[in-house]
Formats: sequence, structure tokens, C-alpha cells
Amino acid sequence: MKLSRHRAPAPAAPAREAAPVTREITDLSVDPAGRRIGEMLVAAQLVTAEQITTALTAPATRSGKRLGEVLIQLGSLQARELLGVLAEQKSLPLIDLRRVTPAPDAIALLTEAQARALTAIAIEIRTDDVLIAIADPSEAAMTAIREALARPVSFGLAARAEILTAVGNSYRALTGLDSQVKAFEVQDSVRKDSARMDSAIASDDAPVVQVVQKVITQGLRDRASDIHIEPQEDRVRVRYRVDGALHDVLMLPKSMGPAVVSRIKILGGMNIVERRRSQDGQMAMEIEGRAVDIRVATTATIWGEKVVLRLLDKSRPLFRLAELGMPADTAERYSALLHSPYGMVICAGPTGSGKTTSLYGSLGEINSPDQNVMTIEDPVEYTFPSINQIQINEQAGITFAGGLRSILRQDPDVILVGEIRDVETARIAVQSALTGHFVLSSVHATDSVSALHRLIDMGIETFLVASSITAIVAQRLVRRICHYCRTGYQPAPEELEFLKVAGGAVPAEGFFHGEGCNFCAQTGYLERIGVYELLTVTDSIRDMILDRRSHDDMRKVARCEGMRTLLEEAARLVENGTTTVSEIMRSIYAVGG
Repeated sequence: MKLSRHRAPAPAAPAREAAPVTREITDLSVDPAGRRIGEMLVAAQLVTAEQITTALTAPATRSGKRLGEVLIQLGSLQARELLGVLAEQKSLPLIDLRRVTPAPDAIALLTEAQARALTAIAIEIRTDDVLIAIADPSEAAMTAIREALARPVSFGLAARAEILTAVGNSYRALTGLDSQVKAFEVQDSVRKDSARMDSAIASDDAPVVQVVQKVITQGLRDRASDIHIEPQEDRVRVRYRVDGALHDVLMLPKSMGPAVVSRIKILGGMNIVERRRSQDGQMAMEIEGRAVDIRVATTATIWGEKVVLRLLDKSRPLFRLAELGMPADTAERYSALLHSPYGMVICAGPTGSGKTTSLYGSLGEINSPDQNVMTIEDPVEYTFPSINQIQINEQAGITFAGGLRSILRQDPDVILVGEIRDVETARIAVQSALTGHFVLSSVHATDSVSALHRLIDMGIETFLVASSITAIVAQRLVRRICHYCRTGYQPAPEELEFLKVAGGAVPAEGFFHGEGCNFCAQTGYLERIGVYELLTVTDSIRDMILDRRSHDDMRKVARCEGMRTLLEEAARLVENGTTTVSEIMRSIYAVGG
């Protein structure tokens, strides 16, 4: 880690020079040698005396916030740098929770509520005491922990964010699942009739009910987008999709599979008797104070019914375009296109590529009181207070095509069609764009040019496609390098060759990847970022659509006119240290052209 941007020029006598400033610091205690934290930071050349003065006069400091926190907030200091100085001041060891895994017997000494309230986690039960990682080394905080444990303790320092992450990882919702499974197996061995089966999946305290609740709760804690419950020959496998990759979580006995599926069907308002036909359902739950909508899909396999739950966390904030990962120039051009009075903008990509998130970000850009914005979605994932949103309900006759027809009679200015799935919906959407409305929608396609060909393949006439489409944004999601375990490395020769083909250059500061730590489940990645390819439909592209020119010809012209491909944009993320070459090889499978 480079600290040069934080270092001050080495003064002749840093401690003496800083003394007049740091005497004003009263919000942090003094170490045994009588040094205050501000003096120590200046002496270590992590901040300048001027930066200390700025922090002391900041409103946050006057309102009671600690000096170190204010320096971090101002960007003058890194959290880990402050932690090292605090550890020296308090003569406490540093605990790296990226590498240190708390012992289960130690975790049990504090409840999750206590750990979060105290911002502390028990690491290890030793012969004479218990080692506790704390973020606040004040005497008041240490006393509260001693009283909560009522036993000898010793302390180590860890970053507040790391402690809270470790608490979330350590206090698993799946704890105690084994006892619920055993209770179910005991009941299952004596169950003889369907009436008992009904009570086993409907009673709130029934083991299978608790198992389903714990699986969903832990999925939400782990930031899972999907939960897969898959019957196999001798077991039921549960997997979470986190940051686009599936991970095994637990195995359930095969006898529990039908009961788990039936419980989920009850919650999703589905037919529990029908086990051969695929079904879709939806449920709304509140889990640990967070509102969650869950889409349910079942299908019959040779070993039984498989269930996939798509988790939609309502508490997650909606992203603006700049936060999605679009480069500034792309976001500016795309935003200008969104303010067109009519026409059609399409988001293209495979399932799980973030199309819906981009559409919502687009709505956030154009939503205003002087426009009638209407959407038709399946499902409505997030609600906007000033937008009229329609939920697809095929059983009630509300389809994309039928709903879109009704929207056109509601005097709309902007229409969002969640997804174009069939020719009827595509035709109405295109005609809406040609008759003075601005239309946003999504299509399953591998890249921007493929989306144009997909509409033509559906049967939409080329002159309608050429006249109505304003722009197409193709996108993917790639995993970010985990910032907790980010470190330099040398990619393999085949990765370097791939980067060269993608049009990328060797980063000025070298290549980075994640080593794998407790906070990224040893994957080296944490969270995801979007990669975007913006194709503006110019006059030359329109002519090529009318002539039914090939995919490659159209792509070459688009690139000549300034379009940057998905691979080129992904290579840019490698150059600035956001992701790795191996990740773009895994995720960006569209050809560079």
C-alpha cells in the first residue's frame, strides 16, 4: 500500500512542532508516555499538522466525533493506518480478522446483539482469559465488555468495519440447523398420513419451517441473489449464488426435500399437490428488519422437484448511473439519450447481467413531476413513489402485450417494458416508440448488435427497427477484487495474451488480485461492477439494418464510430485495478470484434 499521498515532509522535530496543535485534542485518551493521537500521527508522518488543524475545526469534530474518524472522513488518513497508531498508543496487539477466524466456543460467549452493540467479537478462549477484538479502545468500552462476559479478558484492536463483517460471518443463521434436521427425521419416521405432513409444513415451530427460514435468512446475510435447493440421489443440496458464482452451503437428508419444497410452495401461493409441472410463485417476507421479495420457480428433475429462490432486497438502495460502473463519458452520452422525447433504448445481456438494475437507474435519471412515467414489469422489484407501475399477472390476463396496450391509453410520456419476450410485445413497443413515446426495455442478447438482430429474428420489419431504436446498452457484471485482501501478483502468460487481445495495457502500478480472506469467503472477490457497451444507432447503422448487413460488418462500423466493446471496457477495469484478467475471461464471453 502506498502512503505517499498522506505523508508530510519529514520535519526536524515533528512531535515538538505538532504539540501546540494537538494539545487541543480532547476526544482521545493519552498513552502511558503522555502522547496524544494527533501527535503520534504527525510523528509517524501519516498526516501533517495542517491536516490535524483542519480536522479539529471540522463540524464533525465539534459535534463529538473523534479526531481519527474525522481524518479518515476527510481522506487524510486510512483506517488501517489509524489502527496501527491506536494499537501503539494503547499498547494493544493488532488482530487481522481477514486471516484470524474466531473460534466457535469463543463466539458463543456473546450473543449477536451484544457483539453488535459493543462492536466486539470473542476470538479465542485461552487458559487464563478470553481474547476479544475491539474497535473502541476506551476504558468505558472495555469495562462494558468485561461486565458482559464476567470473566478475565484481554483485548486486541481490529477495524470497526472488519469486526462488524466478522460478526455477520460468525453468527450464522444456519446455527442449530442440525437439531432441526434431526427433529424432522424423528417426526418423519412416525408420520403415517398426509394430515401430519400438512402440520409439519404449516406450523411455525415445525422443524422444516425453521429450516426454510434459516436458509433464506442466511442467504440474505451472505448477499445471495439466488438460493438453489436441488434434490440429488441421496441428499438435497443447497447452494447460494453470491456475486454471480454458486457456492455449496449445506446438505439436507433426501427425506426432507419434499417437505422443504411444499413449505416454499405454501409461502409462494403455489399448488403443493402438483409435482410434475413447473410452477412460479412470489412471496414477501421481513427478515431481520429488511423487507424482501422472493421469486420462486420449481421444476421437476429425475430426483424430485428443484426450487430456485430469487431474493430481491427492498432495503438495498437504487443506484444512479454513475454508481453502476459506467465510465463518465459513457454515462454522459447515455443520460443525454435518455432525455430524448421519443424513441427506444434497450438494455441487452444474458440472465443475471444487471439489466433490471440499469433500467431502474435510467428511470431515476428521467423521472420528473412533469412526465407520466409508466412501467409494466415481472415482477415489480422496486417501487417508485411517483411512477405508475404494473405487475404482470398472467392468470388474471395481465401480460406484457396486453398491459402495454392499456398503458398506451393512459397518456404516457415514458414507458418501461421490463422485458421483450415475444414478437407481440416487441411490435407494440416499437410502434409506441414511433408514435411519440420514449420506451425503455430489455432483451436477452449477447451484445448490442446481437440485440438488433434478435428483434429482426422475432419478425419485426427492418424499417421499424431502424426507425425506432435510439441506442442499445449491452452489459455484464464482473466481480471486484476484495479490498480486504487486495495484493499484487503476476498473471499467467495466457492471461496476459488475453488482455493484449482485449486491447488492454499492463497497469502502471502492476496487476492486483485478492489473496482470499474471511470477508470474501476465500474467493478474492467482493461485490460486482457493471461493464457496458453503448451502441448509438446512427444513420450509417440504420442503413446497415435496412440492408440486413451481417453482425460483424455492423460491429466494425459501430467501433469506427466510437463504440467501445465489452472486452475493451473490461480491460479498462483491469488497468485501474478494479478486477482481474481471469475474471473478465470468465465473465465477458462476447467476442471483442
